Formats: sequence, C-alpha cells, structure tokens
Amino acid sequence: MKAIREARRDDVPIILQLIHDLAVYEKEPDAVRNTPEGLEEALFGSHPRIFAHVAEDDGGVQGFALWFLNYSTWEGVHGIYLEDLYVRPEARGAGYGKALLQTLAGIAAERGYARVEWSVLNWNEPSIQFYRSLGALPQEEWITFRLSGAPLAGFAGAGA
Repeated sequence: MKAIREARRDDVPIILQLIHDLAVYEKEPDAVRNTPEGLEEALFGSHPRIFAHVAEDDGGVQGFALWFLNYSTWEGVHGIYLEDLYVRPEARGAGYGKALLQTLAGIAAERGYARVEWSVLNWNEPSIQFYRSLGALPQEEWITFRLSGAPLAGFAGAGA
C-alpha cells in the first residue's frame, strides 16, 4: 500500500541515504556533507526550517521530498521551494514522485501559498518531461546564482 506522510525522526537515516543516492544520480557522489545530527536538527529541532515528506509502501520508504518556505514580495505570501525530490530507481514510474508533488501542491493550496517551485539539472530530461506533464513550466528567463565556499567567505569578509 502506497502512502505519503510527514517525515519522522526515525526517517532521518533513510532520508540521508536517499540524499546520498540523489547526489550519485546528479553526478556529485562526494558532495554531501550533511550528517544525521544536522539533518535531524534542521527537520526536528526547536525551530525547524525545512520539512520533509516520505513516500512509503510495504517495502519501506521509496522516496522523499524535502522543502522549505520562500516568500514572494510581489504576491505578498509564502510559497514552497522543493529542495529535493527523489524516488528510488526501482520505484520510479509507480506514482511516488507525482504523489509527493501533489502533497506539496495541496499544502500550498490549503495554506494560501502562491507557488511551488524547484530547480532541475538541464540534462535531466526524464525529470523535465515528468514536470512538464504535470503542468509545471520552466522559468527560462531566470538564471540561478550561487555564492559559496571561498568566494562566499571572501565576500563576507570584504566589509562594506
């Protein structure tokens, strides 16, 4: 039986394993520095800033969605930013990804949020086609920028 539910503390090890699996899929196998303790604090600490849902069946957790709130200054309301959506390869095509996204869409609609957004690697054609099939549209006029590592530290220390 398939079910989507909010993640629990005891899901942290499997979610972290799926994060590692996602990194391998995205060709960055050594990029994950997250820890069980860090993920647990982020999800279940005194002030959680991220949220997660898992897709499970009788065989256990098959996928997850990890998300946080963003805010549209133009709309004047929050939205959901989907940081990660991952379904085990052997479970793909069974509706888990769609069910996870529908759950987030339901949360957004119920809470009056303006949107659900996410990024996808430009080479990930199966996911791009899946998202388009749901009615999601790429935001091609926007370019994502990231400041991290040494450039972040250097810029932070440069002063005003």
